[in-house]
Amino acid sequence: MFLPQEFIAKKRDKQTLTSADIQQFVQGITAGTVSDSQISAFAMAVFFNDLSLDECVALTESMRDSGHCMRWDDLNLPGPVLDKHSTGGVGDVVSLMLGPMIAACGGFVPMISGRGLGHTGGTLDKLAAIPGYNPFPDPEKFRSIVKRVGVSIIGQTDALAPADRRFYATRDVTGTVESIPLITASILSKKLAAGLDVLVMDVKSGSGAFMPTLERSVALAERIVRVGNGAGVTTSALVTDMNQPLARCAGNAIETAEAVRFLTGDGRSSRLFEVTMALSAEMLLAGGLASDLLQAHQQLQLALDSGRAAEIFGRMVAEMGGASDFVEHYQYYLESAPLVRAVYPQEAGRVTAIDTRGLGMAVCALGGGRRLASDVLDYRVGLSELVELGQEVTLNTPLALVHAADDTSLQEALRRVRSAIKVGGDVVVALPLVYRTLRAGDLSVSSYEEVP
Repeated sequence: MFLPQEFIAKKRDKQTLTSADIQQFVQGITAGTVSDSQISAFAMAVFFNDLSLDECVALTESMRDSGHCMRWDDLNLPGPVLDKHSTGGVGDVVSLMLGPMIAACGGFVPMISGRGLGHTGGTLDKLAAIPGYNPFPDPEKFRSIVKRVGVSIIGQTDALAPADRRFYATRDVTGTVESIPLITASILSKKLAAGLDVLVMDVKSGSGAFMPTLERSVALAERIVRVGNGAGVTTSALVTDMNQPLARCAGNAIETAEAVRFLTGDGRSSRLFEVTMALSAEMLLAGGLASDLLQAHQQLQLALDSGRAAEIFGRMVAEMGGASDFVEHYQYYLESAPLVRAVYPQEAGRVTAIDTRGLGMAVCALGGGRRLASDVLDYRVGLSELVELGQEVTLNTPLALVHAADDTSLQEALRRVRSAIKVGGDVVVALPLVYRTLRAGDLSVSSYEEVP
């Protein structure tokens, strides 16, 4: 007979958990026979004592199998099923371009995305800014769109990894969100339920990242790569910089417009372009759609230059309920905020530091981000024309344009932006956009570190 308290005590006492015991515990989470207090006790035991690689794989697979797992083999797709996931940041609009670009190169992307919370923006919220876009089609329509278009971006349904939803809600109120093995199982259980052949992770590091240090970001990336491959999905990870917004804007409709301009060639910020290309190229390489990174970059550039990626994005929007001419007339469909004001520096010089989280919270103050999961968003608001680290500014150079719904939120956002962007005379050291790429074949067994 399985007793949750004995299972918890084993991990409390640093004993090894069996796959069968982990599976029964997760089944109890889904069925409601394991209480919230028992979930929180187990989470705290893992927080302090970690999970071995085998335990983490077993937890991930059990959570994946707690609900519906998608299949694609019956559709006879002529290419691999691939996806990418980011740990979140500010101005991270990569998914909206990456999915169509991969589809244009022969991949199939069933992307199941989330909403934003706190300072990070959610892919689903950006798409929700498009009138008519339905992020929750029935499963067969979702599969049909992926087959015919090559990509479909939807939200997580109650049927996918339901154990994770309850597990995360408990972690969120018990101080155990930051546990690397639990983060790993939470991310991968949902992604693996999508029936992927390949997953590429974008693990952020910096002032706007979930993980506080580069060391912790690398540790999380390594764990995800090991566990994803251990669960049978080709998984790699890039650790990328989030010491400033990835795009030069933040806000749902504003970022969606940025994605359209990127795809059509009307404007591509260098940071956003480099990270999008790096993640996309890794996906093509891992999926066998390119023989090396050079070929992958050439294919992706052709997908953009030919207009094929933009066409696919437009088809996806139309299939999901949006307008068929959205790409051509996105300015008409995306609502604009009634107030737009520039934020100016108090001294001339170089931009020496950016509190990226602070900029994300400025968007929240405008109504464009959530403090609580139940918050209703204003998709119109946000920031644009953001300066970059190292950029020279005069007293007449805007640090950003603030898009607001009313004067009260405008003034608060102006204050937050001024506080988040530092200008001075210091020399700014350029940071790499991609700190590290981790693949299963590059990780020796001896390099595996248990990081709680």
